[in-house]
Amino acid sequence: MSLVPSVPINESPLFAEVDMGSDSSAPTVRATVVQASTIFYDTPATLDKAERLLAEAAGYGAQLVVFPEAFVGGYPRGSNFGVTIGNRTVKGKEEFRKYHASAIDVPGPEVDRLAAMAGKYRVYLVMGVIERDGYTLYCTVLFFDSQGRYLGKHRKVMPTALERIIWGFGDGSTIPVFETPIGKIGAAICWENKMPLLRTAMYAKGIEIYCAPTADARDVWQASMTHIAVEGGCFVLSANQFCRRKDYPPPPEYVFSGTEEELSPDSVVCAGGSVIISPSGTVLAGPNYDGEALISADLDLGEIARAKFDFDVVGHYSRPEVLGLIVRDHPTSPVTFTSSSSLKTEGLQKS
Repeated sequence: MSLVPSVPINESPLFAEVDMGSDSSAPTVRATVVQASTIFYDTPATLDKAERLLAEAAGYGAQLVVFPEAFVGGYPRGSNFGVTIGNRTVKGKEEFRKYHASAIDVPGPEVDRLAAMAGKYRVYLVMGVIERDGYTLYCTVLFFDSQGRYLGKHRKVMPTALERIIWGFGDGSTIPVFETPIGKIGAAICWENKMPLLRTAMYAKGIEIYCAPTADARDVWQASMTHIAVEGGCFVLSANQFCRRKDYPPPPEYVFSGTEEELSPDSVVCAGGSVIISPSGTVLAGPNYDGEALISADLDLGEIARAKFDFDVVGHYSRPEVLGLIVRDHPTSPVTFTSSSSLKTEGLQKS
């Protein structure tokens, strides 16, 4: 027996059919991830290449452009910097000197140029760099708005394996999520994307466009990116370099430790795999393993609310009375200076 009476001819139905198409009131953002190689040990040439790629992406209508991990300054794939436990070689120290010279100061002239590029092409820019802070290097992501303003940075909080020999560790003061007219944008770099507590901190800040610059071209990386998109109810934009051996200096100047003898100039040493994934886990563009490329997709921001209806990890699906997270988001420093005037003030307060 039918519980709903049939509609007589020539009468309107009680309930109109619901259109489940995209919400026309929700904005759409054209996003591009760049899959390209650094010009190693040549930061000015790398910046020139970045501008060419940025101009091309803007010509295709990109509003947001994401570059790979360490694009400016270079990802030193295959190098061990002459390090073994208890020993460093002279050649390895010289390699670090050259790598340090290729890094950039933040702020600095290269940051100014990147900001100008973002403003010139009217795009939001997320750029992976090697940041130089004195004689310590950081794997960093810089953020710029479409008006040519530098917004801030994220320092990789946990370098992986031998990366810890050459890069310092970021702290909780550089885990930003920027609220912009095209959405809330943040980034985590390569394997720190596997850190559940770091991801949770970013979800709590309301991230909507989650950028994941990486150096990982393995198939399993795609599973991580899909999981993060579904877990966070956010768009995930992962950009990786596509590199051949000839994109690095030739031996003996630069040696891929343990594999150099097997490589020809055209050997692929990083296969890319850049990808854009929706909050529902749908792959919108990529993964690309074919070469240097601009990989673009239109992000329907209405998809975020539809995904959060199912699962909001820091909202209705959280259990704060059972599980909680404390994020120490203040800068950490090994040395703190207290001026004599502040000491006098403290003394007066105590007396």
